[in-house]
Amino acid sequence: MNDRLQLYLSRQASSLPRYIAEQVIQSLIGWMPGLVGIGLRAIAYRAIVRMEGIAAIEDGVRIRFADNVRLGSGVYLDHGVYLHACPGGITIGAESMVMKNAILHVYNFRNLPHSHITIGQRSLIGESCILRGQGGITIGNDVYLGTLVQVLAVNHVFHDTTRPISAQGITAQGISIGDGSWIGSGAIILDGVKIGKNVVIGAGAVVTRDVPDYCIAVGNPARVIRNLRTDPLPAERLMTPVF
Repeated sequence: MNDRLQLYLSRQASSLPRYIAEQVIQSLIGWMPGLVGIGLRAIAYRAIVRMEGIAAIEDGVRIRFADNVRLGSGVYLDHGVYLHACPGGITIGAESMVMKNAILHVYNFRNLPHSHITIGQRSLIGESCILRGQGGITIGNDVYLGTLVQVLAVNHVFHDTTRPISAQGITAQGISIGDGSWIGSGAIILDGVKIGKNVVIGAGAVVTRDVPDYCIAVGNPARVIRNLRTDPLPAERLMTPVF
């Protein structure tokens, strides 16, 4: 029982004193709604989270390994957001927003060297997105993720048919998304993928390979259907949504 308790604590905070401090502060004011709660958290959460300027944190946000969370000025965390920032942490740039029920999960207990989630400035993580950063996720500035997007920087090894897949380990190559890109709702970005800048990924696409700058990619598996520099959209479509 003692071993299980220690295991639980080791996966919640960087130390027992940190666990107590983080739990006490979040329990006391994490539930408070409205501007009063946001204002109190903007002050009190500085004791457990690294903040640059003022961050707006709604009620019901859950943070684990809070000392590995870095929030830029003007960051907004919506109701029900869950941040698990086991080393090397979660960084959210200035004026970026993480919307309701999104999950940002590093959860590195295999000592993987590149585990992290880094989000640039003025980016948006849509409702119920899931980001798993075991291999490292880097999202640039002015990137928009639609609702229910999954960015999964981890994969399972499965070549050995004599053992369960769960016993064969994982790979974690990492994912990057360049500045100005738009990832459509329900898209899935798989481990090892690099998405360039100003890329459009269609709704529901499954991205298994790199997508160059300024391209539109759609489908499962996703394929590039247009380069917006060499083959721009017709004028009549410029004011209407692509997907």
